[in-house]
Amino acid sequence: MPADLAVIGLGHLGLPLAQAAVSAGIQTIGYDTDPRAFAELSAGRTPVEGSLTASDIRRMLSGGFRPTTNQGELGRVRTAVICAPTPLGPDRTLDLTAVGDAARALAARLRPHTTVLLESAVPPGTTENFLLPLLEEGSGLRGGRDFHLAHSPSRLDPGNRTHVYTNTPKVIGGLTPACTESAAAFYSRLTDKVVRARGPREAEMTKVLETNFRHVNIALVNEMAVLCHDLGVDLWDVIRCAETKPFGFQPFRPGPGVGGHGAPVDPGYLPYNSRTPGHPLRMVSLAQEINDRMPQYVIQRCATLLNEHGKSVRGARILLLGVTYKPDLADQEASPAREIATRLMDMGAQIGYHDPHVLDWRVRELPVPRADSLYEAASSADLTVLLQHHRTYDLQGLAVKAQLLLDTRGATPAGAAHRL
Repeated sequence: MPADLAVIGLGHLGLPLAQAAVSAGIQTIGYDTDPRAFAELSAGRTPVEGSLTASDIRRMLSGGFRPTTNQGELGRVRTAVICAPTPLGPDRTLDLTAVGDAARALAARLRPHTTVLLESAVPPGTTENFLLPLLEEGSGLRGGRDFHLAHSPSRLDPGNRTHVYTNTPKVIGGLTPACTESAAAFYSRLTDKVVRARGPREAEMTKVLETNFRHVNIALVNEMAVLCHDLGVDLWDVIRCAETKPFGFQPFRPGPGVGGHGAPVDPGYLPYNSRTPGHPLRMVSLAQEINDRMPQYVIQRCATLLNEHGKSVRGARILLLGVTYKPDLADQEASPAREIATRLMDMGAQIGYHDPHVLDWRVRELPVPRADSLYEAASSADLTVLLQHHRTYDLQGLAVKAQLLLDTRGATPAGAAHRL
């Protein structure tokens, strides 16, 4: 049976979109070249941690969702959304390889009057300067005339039960006004509010601003955490007081590092665009530098605490609690836990971990011992470090059992542990 929608890329972006579409009654196929993703989805399992649950996948399948590796099916849909991953490359620019592969696969089957949407996180100009030429060259069609093309940045917040797909506004920027309206007609079936940008670049830059806003403000409170510790000031109490201001302030909280899929983007570096102004966002670069330093700062605090209690890092038994990037999810994308564990191991520490959402954790391809009994492990460890605050953790009880507890999330009761 022909589908109305093809979601290209069945990862942390594509699967929630496909779920929303199926829930809205849209006949949806999911295309991915990874045979493992196809096999896992066909069996009712999720191929990516921290995205949808197995029960979510099974409900989608029963609702008509069909995963496929057949490129030919891309030519039978009215709307195609590219949700390919764009990881950071060695030069800290976004790698568009998967977007290019998705575009070529779609272009070979693209039909007139199809609406093509890009949700992947990309630098401004990608939709027009990178995606459009690939689609036109591979299809022989012209964007804006023969098919519609628009960008709509993803605004997913995994685990957020308040802001879900349907009540989160969708920003859309089309190649032409008709492209924007075609995209709006599609997304209005999935979400309560559609926001029209002036064009693809404005829509792409919206994601840049939103992501960098988060990173810059996290960097600010991370610097404040170091300063307040040196001055003997309780930063967590400072934040509690500051967030009572009803205007001009939004609370952010420090941590051991910044994880997740939303990498900071500096649009000053666009290798495929000769018209790049060449003015990097200095604040973004500095924020990234500050946030990248936090794992090392956690190591420094660990060493200092052990030393103050007559112990050294070498030979110390250190228990890491929570190795995911976000609370109550299994996703480990860019979690600072792995870097912290690696550095501690290099210093001679004996590392163990506990995480209710991660049953097997490896560092340098070696398994890290998992604590079966949290309280027993904490009481026998020389130092317990809370890296992620999962709701199942009884931090007050843990503070009593642990010999020494470093809380990098400010989640323990005041005075119960050493805070970041």
